[in-house]
Amino acid sequence: MGTETRVLRTRTILLWGAGLLVVAALAATLLLTLLGGGRPEDSARLDALKTAANIVVGTGGAAALLLAARRQRSAELDLAQKDHDATERRITEIYGKAADQLGSDKAPVRLAGLYSLERLAGGHPEHRQTIVNVLCAYLRMPFDKPGENLEELQVRKTAQRILMLHLRPGKPEQPSGDFWPDIDLDFSGARLVGLNLTHCAIRSITCYGATFSELTSFRGSRFRTKADFNKAMFENRVDFRGAEFGEGCETFNGAVFAGPADFGTKSAARLAGAEAEPGFPRTWPDGWEERGGPGRSQLTRKDEPGQPARR
Repeated sequence: MGTETRVLRTRTILLWGAGLLVVAALAATLLLTLLGGGRPEDSARLDALKTAANIVVGTGGAAALLLAARRQRSAELDLAQKDHDATERRITEIYGKAADQLGSDKAPVRLAGLYSLERLAGGHPEHRQTIVNVLCAYLRMPFDKPGENLEELQVRKTAQRILMLHLRPGKPEQPSGDFWPDIDLDFSGARLVGLNLTHCAIRSITCYGATFSELTSFRGSRFRTKADFNKAMFENRVDFRGAEFGEGCETFNGAVFAGPADFGTKSAARLAGAEAEPGFPRTWPDGWEERGGPGRSQLTRKDEPGQPARR
């Protein structure tokens, strides 16, 4: 049942006006009768009444101003809420459309979805991690034969490039305005072709069971809280030179280096549990070496007892 808005009729307004005039006339007559004798005490009382009346009028004016300010504030809050709701609806529409585009069977449509999500994340920092999660989820989707699906390969490389561009903070004297701070990446089980995350600042990365094809580079990147490369497969060359891991957050247990690997001479990465295929030039972190053979060798510290190092 709807609520009806009642409008004051002209007759009601006139009656209220006449009533107020009668009250005013009666008050004036009473004041003249009681205080109109011209005596000194009557004048003093009349001045006191005038002062009291001014205070009442002033208080009423202040109350009216407060009510007006309250109404203005309420109107501003309502407008801000409407703007917020409209913005959230627009974001939801863009996000939903982009998600639908990523599910298209046409590569150009999927590319359009990626760029739409990138623009959305650029304008709305509170949604960046959610959008990064969508990009990572796309990269985790099955992709077994890169050489036979070149269009999909280009879409995936575009997603990887978007992440790389927005995870680079830039130099201290010239910081990047496109940098997305405090981002977590989850590539668990993904096949990543030619992943390039050089000079990036990443809060955490999970690559459990991921497969890295072609040249993979994390050169000069910083991982603050987590760098999980457990059971990862590096099929080709991998570059970790200058990579920084926060307080021992890196793990490579079960990881396999099937091609060249370069950690440089200053890396502090811990490679316990990792394995390496024979026959490739590699530079391990200081204090680490390959042991065992003739098949895969184990990565162990040089000062740990065990089999002689491979030569």
